[in-house]
Amino acid sequence: MDDLKNKLTQFYNKFNEDKRLDRRHGQVEFFTSMKYIHEYLKPGDRIIDIGAGPGRYSLYLKNEGYDVTAVEYVRPNIGKLRAKDKDIPIVEASATDLSMFRDDEFDLAIMFGPLYHLYEKEERLKALKEAKRICSGYIFVTYIMNEYAMIEYAFKDGHYKEVKDKLDPDFHINDPEAIFIHSRIEDMDDLNEQAGLKPVRRFASDGPSDYMRSCINAMDDETFAGFLDYHLKTCERKELLGASSHVVDILIK
Repeated sequence: MDDLKNKLTQFYNKFNEDKRLDRRHGQVEFFTSMKYIHEYLKPGDRIIDIGAGPGRYSLYLKNEGYDVTAVEYVRPNIGKLRAKDKDIPIVEASATDLSMFRDDEFDLAIMFGPLYHLYEKEERLKALKEAKRICSGYIFVTYIMNEYAMIEYAFKDGHYKEVKDKLDPDFHINDPEAIFIHSRIEDMDDLNEQAGLKPVRRFASDGPSDYMRSCINAMDDETFAGFLDYHLKTCERKELLGASSHVVDILIK
């Protein structure tokens, strides 16, 4: 895990997550995820944001009046979060070990990051089981999808020759050295079953928006509002899920 922490520290020292979510293609992901989170929140709920990054979701929900605890593994993100809010509770911990928290301490858990940095299946299961242990209600878990990476990075961006030796015969990316781990719907179903978690809903948080970054970022307000409305009405369609760049499972015990 120390090697992973070093890799993530180097990556997030350079990567600006806030800037990504501020641009219109990133706003699609944020608006969509918040729409679903609000559907399952109740007044007074205690929220844990596991893998909070620089705090976009934690701070938004805290500013809405919820009791939010942020958990983050890498210090550059902790520093960014703390610079924005000196009072929000932040715990430096891995998603695979949340032993500092009690069973059922939280009403809702958000895990929008850890499962696309944990390569080993056992580590992913640990993270899911820890979220299950400490949360009495709904658990939101995000994955980065395999087909998005193949279509966008390997073929559209021209990196196929660099990655072809890291693909299995079915074009599933298999690279233990990668920062991001890519999943398919069947991988998510398998993890949920083994973790003893029941799916409530599944949605594409950004749908085709990552393929259309320059187009979406250039849209006028009316066109962007139309695109967002279209996306929100289609983001649970099964024929579109696997090709989204991010897919979110809503789970319960």
